[in-house]
Amino acid sequence: MKRLHPIEAWIAQGEHQRQDFKFEVSDSKKIARTLSAFANTDGGRLLIGVKDNGHIAGIQGDEEYYMVEAASTMYTRPEVPFTARHWEINGKTVLEINVEPCAARPYLAPDKDDRYKAYIRVADENKLANPTLLLSWKKRESIDGNLLRLTKPVEKLMRHLETHPSVSLREFCRLARIRYLTARNIVSDLIAVGTLRYTVQNGQIVYEKTKTTPDT
Repeated sequence: MKRLHPIEAWIAQGEHQRQDFKFEVSDSKKIARTLSAFANTDGGRLLIGVKDNGHIAGIQGDEEYYMVEAASTMYTRPEVPFTARHWEINGKTVLEINVEPCAARPYLAPDKDDRYKAYIRVADENKLANPTLLLSWKKRESIDGNLLRLTKPVEKLMRHLETHPSVSLREFCRLARIRYLTARNIVSDLIAVGTLRYTVQNGQIVYEKTKTTPDT
């Protein structure tokens, strides 16, 4: 059986949370949002020279790389580091851009109105980070060991997660009988100390216990 080229194997996976296809790069600001989303989530791979349907179109020259470099150095705050590799397949060149998940979250990129916002990767799309994640990242910068108190709502939340895989903020509000802002504050504390992490289910951000290393 013929072994697939790495590019073919990746394309077969389709676009997902850690992979995106781009036919070409014509706007560094748009690519900056993808870099921000990968860096703020679980990292990811960008394949340039590949259409949305998986067709390999290839790139011409080094222009695509320089556009990504400009996206990183000029349009992400702080600068999102990346690595690049050129692949040759069937006489065409595909540029692979890799971004690792980064600790110095949030990484910001300009929106359509040039306002710098934090993005996350949700399935195969870049979405604005919600207020809970933004708050948790801010708190993580100033953890002093006394950030979280074991209150009754926290106890109810952790008991709930012993029998349920995840919880949304509104579910937490109902089970603990607390206001939305209170729930958001508690969940952001738990993310900041590494007890919870976010995940996406059916397009909705929910929260689950951290299984291995703390990560948001």
